Amino acid sequence: MFTALCTAAIAGYLLGSLPFGYLVARANGVNIFEHGSKNPGATNVRRVCGKRAGNTVFLLDALKGVAAAGWPLLLLWLSPDVRNFTFAGGALWAPEFAQAMAVVGLLSALIGHCFSCFTKFKGGKGVATAVGGVLVLMPISIVIGAAVWCATFFTLRYVSLASLLAAVSLPISAFFLGQPRLLVGMAAAIAILVIIRHRANITRLLNGTENRFAKKNQPAK
Repeated sequence: MFTALCTAAIAGYLLGSLPFGYLVARANGVNIFEHGSKNPGATNVRRVCGKRAGNTVFLLDALKGVAAAGWPLLLLWLSPDVRNFTFAGGALWAPEFAQAMAVVGLLSALIGHCFSCFTKFKGGKGVATAVGGVLVLMPISIVIGAAVWCATFFTLRYVSLASLLAAVSLPISAFFLGQPRLLVGMAAAIAILVIIRHRANITRLLNGTENRFAKKNQPAK
């Protein structure tokens, strides 16, 4: 089991480290680490390089989470005699074990996304990658989180605040939906990581200096 979890962690970290924000911005002639908020996430890429580039980065970053959390579950689903299949030195390949590998893979992907080995351990804030992984593991919670994000963003126009509240909603919804403790703990860890990565945004929100996404035909504040 230890070997399998290490495999999930390494694969997840490498997937998460893929610097799609940096690469998409570079394809548009921009070093994203030198422009805007200097963050390679989808929001900053969208501000600097345009809507299409930002949406592309969000989708690719989300797919990192899908892949990191999804491959152990996919292998479980594809194995016809899964309960008789041994893996990693004799550990039974069971649904609970596959779920544990998926959680480790996703959390490792988030670390890789935030601290990419390909960009001198600089990275994004983990929201899109978390969305992809949680969609695989807790689809109802991600629907609730998406509703929280949309309600916050379209009311106040702050991407950072919408992302923070959506992240906080994950462990709350997971708990009340009766998810396994492993998934509730994972959701809480994701929320904490997102809060930590947004600490500068939180300071600006408290100071009233955070950037808003302006409505069409209105300047950003």
